[in-house]
Amino acid sequence: MRWRVLALVSLGFNIALAVAFVIAARQVSRGRSGADSAAIGVALVNQTGTNVVLRRQFFSWRSVESDDYPTYVSNLREIGCPEQTIRDIIIADVNGLYSRRRGLEIVTPEQQWWRPEPDSNVVQVANEKARLLDEERHALLARLLGTNWEGGDLVNFPRPSRPGIVLDGPILGALGTDTKQALEEINIHSQDRLQSYLDSVRREGKNPDPAELAKIRQQTRTELQRVLSPPQMEEYLLRYSESAATLRAEIGQLKYFNPTPDEFRVLFRSTDQLNEQIQLLASASDPSSVAQRKNLEDQRENAIRLGLGPKRYEEYGLLQDPLYRDAVAKAQQAGTPESAWLMYQINVASASEQGRIAADSNLTPEQKAIEQKRLELEQLQANTLATGQDLPPDPTTAGSQQPPRKTYTVRPGDSASVVSMIYGIPVNALRAANPNKDLTRLKPGDSLNIPPGSAPPAPPP
Repeated sequence: MRWRVLALVSLGFNIALAVAFVIAARQVSRGRSGADSAAIGVALVNQTGTNVVLRRQFFSWRSVESDDYPTYVSNLREIGCPEQTIRDIIIADVNGLYSRRRGLEIVTPEQQWWRPEPDSNVVQVANEKARLLDEERHALLARLLGTNWEGGDLVNFPRPSRPGIVLDGPILGALGTDTKQALEEINIHSQDRLQSYLDSVRREGKNPDPAELAKIRQQTRTELQRVLSPPQMEEYLLRYSESAATLRAEIGQLKYFNPTPDEFRVLFRSTDQLNEQIQLLASASDPSSVAQRKNLEDQRENAIRLGLGPKRYEEYGLLQDPLYRDAVAKAQQAGTPESAWLMYQINVASASEQGRIAADSNLTPEQKAIEQKRLELEQLQANTLATGQDLPPDPTTAGSQQPPRKTYTVRPGDSASVVSMIYGIPVNALRAANPNKDLTRLKPGDSLNIPPGSAPPAPPP
């Protein structure tokens, strides 16, 4: 099909040349037959004597470059450089200039390599300096190329200062150039609106209002709907919307849910619109708005349940519990993922027992610490058995027989200091050997453990 078009164009061009040649021949013939043939001959001689000789001029980039950017742009235009190429050359040159300035003028935390933690003041100063340099760079490019310098061909050449969104794949990659350009402009305007709002609340010393942020996102969606079909719109939102990003973060915290693409799409469809409505009511505190928000949250949870189905929804709910995530992690580490549920039950029982010990007012802090250690050991043993592993041998029964433990029965008038002098041991050692005893309140008849290696008791005074 294409060769036919080329053949027709070539034929038409040849016909036009033939017609022009015939007309020119007739005009020359008529001139020669008239009385002015001699004058024409003289004119032809004169014309022949003024031939222009063209010489090859070698291009030199030095003749175009200039330290003054306006002159540089003017020189590029004078040699016929296309505007898109001029834009690319100037942007790359200016970006390189300010990249060097950032490397020389900003003190970053990485340069203070001796500090184990970055200095917050250094971070703040570096961020502010980087912001000022970026504003200066933007102003220079706007003065050289116009205020819309970032709007040129962002689809094919994303700018370092404003990275373009990736439009690839079977749906977004098939979009036309005009549609892609429109999406880039919508994305830029959305970022500008968001940054303008954040700057205004920062100047006022306030926190961003979730409802206002939701309104900005809704405005962007309205603009997107004008250029995208419903399937294209969903693909775009799945990649770049705040709702999808939040959903990915929530699933990331669950660690072990690992949804399929279809499950993620179902979750997104179930929660996207409801999330936007919830965000619009986030800052409202009146009873009606609170009740409406609660109703929307219940709808969201029910939509997730219906979308995932009973089995996957149960797993989704269990993974919200850190105790279950810990059980899954340990079960997978042991190579027995099927033991996760049993280990979860052990974790729940242990957590309940830990709460009981912490709330027991009859136990001293030392006694509570001992009980907590005992509980940790029992939990470790139970988890080991749950994964089908054998318990290690009891160190108290292995090896040689332990020496018998010494005890001392408190007599009237005895104190911790007296007992320490009797056995020649520090009071701290005596306290460590009797963590369940309050050595400041000893009573006759109390039994004290004596650390091994102490001297034999001295005779009573």
